[in-house]
Amino acid sequence: MNQHLKQLIDLSKIDKDIDAFEPQIEEANYNYEAALAKTKSIESDIENLTDEIKNEELKKAKNDLHLTELSQKLEENSKKSGDIKTEREMKSLQLEEEIAKEQVTFANEEIQRLDKIIEAKKEQVEVSKVSFAELQANLESVKAEVDKKLAVINKKRQTVFVEKEKLLSDVNQKGLAFYQKIRRWAKNTTVVVVEEQACMGCHMIISDKIYADVIKAEDITTCPHCGRILHVEAAAE
Repeated sequence: MNQHLKQLIDLSKIDKDIDAFEPQIEEANYNYEAALAKTKSIESDIENLTDEIKNEELKKAKNDLHLTELSQKLEENSKKSGDIKTEREMKSLQLEEEIAKEQVTFANEEIQRLDKIIEAKKEQVEVSKVSFAELQANLESVKAEVDKKLAVINKKRQTVFVEKEKLLSDVNQKGLAFYQKIRRWAKNTTVVVVEEQACMGCHMIISDKIYADVIKAEDITTCPHCGRILHVEAAAE
């Protein structure tokens, strides 16, 4: 086999190994990122619930203030009753009292409703805080496990990088430039095998002459259909 072709075949295998590390890294990080996202989600829920509680307490405070104003008004009306001189004044005062009492009833009911909402939301906050604490504790162990896996992956990747550097120092520069040009679009299918006289990159049949050249492997042969570099496995050769 042509030495330059062999170098490009070896280089393509190393590049595939290097690219294969990325999904391994993503997979290792996935559990940690998922746990982190869940932790942030619960933290956000706690913040939202806390803001909602503040809003409900503000509504309750307004109703308390309104109750105080109504109580003062009823007290003032009670004092005025002694000064009433006409039936018209009496009816007017009675109407004011009825309206004020209705408003008092409504305000008290609203305060009770808001108390229930506030209590329920506070319970949700406590439950969320427990979950948040558990997730944070678990997050540390997940991170430690992920770091351990990444250390193993990076060690293997470093070994492959060293192999690549060694190969690049020997590879023909003209052939390397040709390989890199194809790799820009073909990625890990830059160098492909021929099976049953078909290019495994584009799956198109190649001519007898080109197939014979691929088998001889005396030079670098490319697919006439897609332009990928062709070779045959040792057993097929």
